[in-house]
Amino acid sequence: MTSQFSTNGVMSSAANATGLSINDIPKSWTFTSKLPPDSVFPTPADSHKTPRDQIVPRQVRDALFTWVRPQTVENPELLAVSPAAMRDLGIREGDEKTEDFVNTVAGNKLQGWDEEKLEGGYPWAQCYGGFQFGQWAGQLGDGRAISLFETTNPNTGVRYELQLKGAGLTPYSRFADGKAVLRSSIREFIVSEALNALGIPTTRALSLTLLPGVKVRRETIEPGAIVARFAQSWLRIGNFDILRARGDRDLIRKLATYVAEDVFGGWETLPGRLDDPDKPTESAPPKRNIPADTIEGPAESAENRFTRLYREIVRRNALTVAKWQAYGFMNGVLNTDNTSLFGLSIDFGPFAFMDNFDPSYTPNHDDFMLRYSYRNQPSIIWWNLVRLGEALGELIGAGSQVDDKAFVEDGVKEEEANGIIERAEKVIMQIGEEYKAVFLGEYKKTMTARLGLKNYKEGDFEELFSGLLDTMEALELDFNLFFRRLSSVKVDELETEEARQDRAAVFFYSDGVTGLGGEAEGRKRVGEWLDKWRQRILEDWGDGKSISEEQDAERMQAMKKVNPSFIPRSWILDEVIKRVEKNNERDVLDRVMHLALHPFEESWAGRTFEGKQYKGDKDEETRWTRDVPRTGRAMQCSCSS
Repeated sequence: MTSQFSTNGVMSSAANATGLSINDIPKSWTFTSKLPPDSVFPTPADSHKTPRDQIVPRQVRDALFTWVRPQTVENPELLAVSPAAMRDLGIREGDEKTEDFVNTVAGNKLQGWDEEKLEGGYPWAQCYGGFQFGQWAGQLGDGRAISLFETTNPNTGVRYELQLKGAGLTPYSRFADGKAVLRSSIREFIVSEALNALGIPTTRALSLTLLPGVKVRRETIEPGAIVARFAQSWLRIGNFDILRARGDRDLIRKLATYVAEDVFGGWETLPGRLDDPDKPTESAPPKRNIPADTIEGPAESAENRFTRLYREIVRRNALTVAKWQAYGFMNGVLNTDNTSLFGLSIDFGPFAFMDNFDPSYTPNHDDFMLRYSYRNQPSIIWWNLVRLGEALGELIGAGSQVDDKAFVEDGVKEEEANGIIERAEKVIMQIGEEYKAVFLGEYKKTMTARLGLKNYKEGDFEELFSGLLDTMEALELDFNLFFRRLSSVKVDELETEEARQDRAAVFFYSDGVTGLGGEAEGRKRVGEWLDKWRQRILEDWGDGKSISEEQDAERMQAMKKVNPSFIPRSWILDEVIKRVEKNNERDVLDRVMHLALHPFEESWAGRTFEGKQYKGDKDEETRWTRDVPRTGRAMQCSCSS
């Protein structure tokens, strides 16, 4: 079968250490070999022989993807690559300067495809649906994203799927044009790599390519671009949404099996039933290595392998949204088609990092109801996961009968329906409690580290976490700057009330306290919080009364490893976009990417990174890591991209 075509050359040890060209990295097409294609193009050859302008939007049924090649473009200009992405994909440094690399990431060269024989690996676009702003939106799909191939890094064993965003019309483009603008492409290129450097699960970005001959109509006419991006999986909740909406129970089972076996590496890798599902905080972490056919728990809440799959997806998303909250990141459009089954931050539109702390802030200016605001993200992700639970509900609710021939072939009998529904609802509600426990556990762990504590203690949540956030909100203090500046505060600078109030000023914007009470109230509130924090540091690092200079220095160093000096804020991205678009600058993309890949450093210009001297721009770095300009705070942008 042509879709199973793979290229796995024998590599020398030298090549293994330094990487290969994009032509020579191993490639596979597992997704398309194991799942059903669009019947209009049953083979890649059928799609390839079709004139490109005849592949247009339409409804696609009984399929999970369509074979479709990127639209060819003239004179693509490679603007930037991520060195970290090159390494993680196993592509050697310098290959980005080759014609084959540029043509591959621009969509002009099809890797793995034999043009003469009309066989080999071939690009594809996924079919999925989604709930957008809480309402069913029908078929969506990859309307401008086309996947090229999968590649497994021989050093790490991690398989990624490489995809082009902005590569042309597909059957899933609906009323759009299949294109992406340079503005949004720059934003996605940078934030994908920034989140990864912060330790937040995310899709990644390899390259950014300008399409000089492509003009795109959005609010205005804008230049077109392509981001070559990659992920362990591009599957999202919407892939199951569309199948549930169409009543395609066979494909739901097939897709769920693919996710378990090929995305997560096998049924036995999935987490089993908790000791007490009703009390997840009192249960040990779930066991793994459970045989696929094992049924766990009592009959009324019996858990089969599909329940374990659901639990894995839930737990992964709980961990990721906890990281978002701890680092003040907002996706902006958390529809079900933008919620990853692998638990990745995915599909970056009107995203932002928090400036002055405001829990009701949303970076999406179309989100009038604040559905996707900072404070709502954990509950919205759970809302999305319940939609997934509904799609998998029949499989979850079947319990021990999930492999019975009659159930598999004929579906649910009327007399069995109530029992299946009740079991599914009970299991999903129990896993909901687990979601809360995993989210809170990860949030506490990350916030504990950001505050320089080695151990979480009951009372920290109210006294330190909530107390700090309430103070930040009231005084309109900058979320990430507070943590970074706290990393440089010495405990012996906070011994008296006067000293604490004096030191409090370091957390204010240079234009003063813009929140309630002004500067005097600000110094008082921050000083009171610093007193509580100081006591906990003395407890945690010292003997409760004092701490040595060495211990305090170690604490400050630990904090600087988790509290970034640089984050790609909206105002910085806006500046970069203008400089690239209007002033034709290019080097600024390399510099902002360098900071995004090394966010915890005190400085960058003139230092050595990965064995190389980095020139940088000291004045630019200073400006980007200091106060946010008043006009650049809490910016919003549209979904148009």
